Amino acid sequence: MDYPGRWWHLLSDGRMQCDLCPRDCRLHEGQRGACFVRQRGEGETRDQMLLTTYGRSSGFCIDPIEKKPLKHFYPGSSVLSFGTAGCNLACKFCQNWDISKSKNMDRLADQASPEAIAQTAVNGKCKSVAFTYNDPVIFAEYAMDVADACHAHGVKTVAVTAGYMHDAPRREFYAKMDAANVDLKAFTDDFYFKLCGAHLQPVLDTLVYLERETAVWVEITTLLIPGKNDSVEEITAMCAWIMKELGPDVPLHLTAFHPDFKMNDLPRTPAETLHRARRIAQDAGLHYVYTGNIHDTEGGTTYCPQCHAALVVRDWHQINAYEVTPESKCPRCATTIAGEFEVFEGRFGRRRIPVAINRR
Repeated sequence: MDYPGRWWHLLSDGRMQCDLCPRDCRLHEGQRGACFVRQRGEGETRDQMLLTTYGRSSGFCIDPIEKKPLKHFYPGSSVLSFGTAGCNLACKFCQNWDISKSKNMDRLADQASPEAIAQTAVNGKCKSVAFTYNDPVIFAEYAMDVADACHAHGVKTVAVTAGYMHDAPRREFYAKMDAANVDLKAFTDDFYFKLCGAHLQPVLDTLVYLERETAVWVEITTLLIPGKNDSVEEITAMCAWIMKELGPDVPLHLTAFHPDFKMNDLPRTPAETLHRARRIAQDAGLHYVYTGNIHDTEGGTTYCPQCHAALVVRDWHQINAYEVTPESKCPRCATTIAGEFEVFEGRFGRRRIPVAINRR
């Protein structure tokens, strides 16, 4: 259904400007923004911004939280994941392009109210609900309503996002989130402009805001693409910025690219590129650095930054050993391990369980 959207204003020339993200789309009557899902109304609703995907969702599955990826947010727990359609970036290497670039609303087969999603999470014994597959920024109103319903049932909320958002909606949106994994796609504006149709600074602003001004648990993912953003110089600069602006305790995930969408002419990221990047990040002082999309037990394990004990040993998304105390301490040296931890009740493992939503 079309739902009244927020964060817009009318311009003197009669167009409507969307104020949600830095694209600042200026819309004539009936026109959609670059994300495709935010639309200026027509006729009686011409002075309204409409969210065309409110309640229309796709891909409901129960996943391990490690798949988001989040390594320090209730490890071993399960998360109900879903998305909608569209995206406000134009990444040529998009790994979920069939959803994020879709302009076919028929693929959004599941009509799901916020309460139905929250209840499904409760029924599935999920610790959290994740807004993922496409960027929740563009369906912020829907995600925020789902978050309210989840919190009423004691369920946490997770945003998997590119972080491309203006300040006012960013503050309202993240007031509803408990954790976020933010894609820092590269550390040059040239990369963002040429390969994503966006700019770097708003993403950096989001990360600084989240870490300095909120209680949201934050982790960062960077997809390393051969020859595009994987140089020693760029990775060194990025890690130095993270260390200076965010501190050593924000986990960094360095993940492998596979050819997809409009970038099928590049090779997969070699494992050695990820190992080298991880060493650079650790040398910069970051405490928790992980590799992803490759088989690497060492790169998936959480170590104590003080005594270097292996505290959460992972094989892909499977936890094989867990020693962090419920008080978030290393049991050997009592160093606090950054993140959200509790009594470890079991391992959800590598499963991915599709679920049906009760439509109401």
